[in-house]
Parts: sequence; structure tokens; C-alpha cells
Amino acid sequence: MTTPFERKVYAALLHVPCGRVTTYAELARAVGCRSSRAVGQALKRNPFAPVVPCHRVISSDFAPGGFRGRMRGPALRAKLLLLKSEGVLFRRGRLAEPERVMSLPRF
Repeated sequence: MTTPFERKVYAALLHVPCGRVTTYAELARAVGCRSSRAVGQALKRNPFAPVVPCHRVISSDFAPGGFRGRMRGPALRAKLLLLKSEGVLFRRGRLAEPERVMSLPRF
């Protein structure tokens, strides 16, 4: 069962197309929340992946961030592979093409 906040986060994330990313902070701002961590927790519980593409959310410093509640290991490798399959690459732990980061409207 998802909460109203989680549903709002997931709905906003549907606006991030393949080959683009947004940040936890930007997604939080778009849904009217001040907590990037709250957004991260909602994404960790995403029951609609990959339809709701939580792998397209990265840290504000352009590091990959977490995936499935993990910051390293197989989960992070899976996130990086998903992003790579969409043309989003990381070099030395940072997004290679910052122009792929997109802003979101308010929801």
C-alpha cells in the first residue's frame, strides 16, 4: 500500500523521460517537500519499478545516489546499468553529461 506522498512522488517521476535524470532535491521541490531523504525513502519502496523509473533520480552533486535502499554493491551496479542502457553515463563517480539533469514542474 502506498501513501499519498509516495503516489505524488511516483507521479512526478513519470515526467522524467528515458535518457534524462533529475535529483532527489529537485523531485522533492516538485512535490512540495523540503526533504530529499523523504523522497529517497519513497523511491526505496517503489512497487511500480521500472514503470516508475526511480533509477532516474541522482544526488545533487551528480553522484548516482542510492538504489533499492543501497548506496553500493549489486543494487548500485544495477542502477548504473539501467542508466547506461538509456545513454546516461557516469565517469569517476559523477554524471558525465550534466545537461541530462532536468527540472520538474510543481505537482
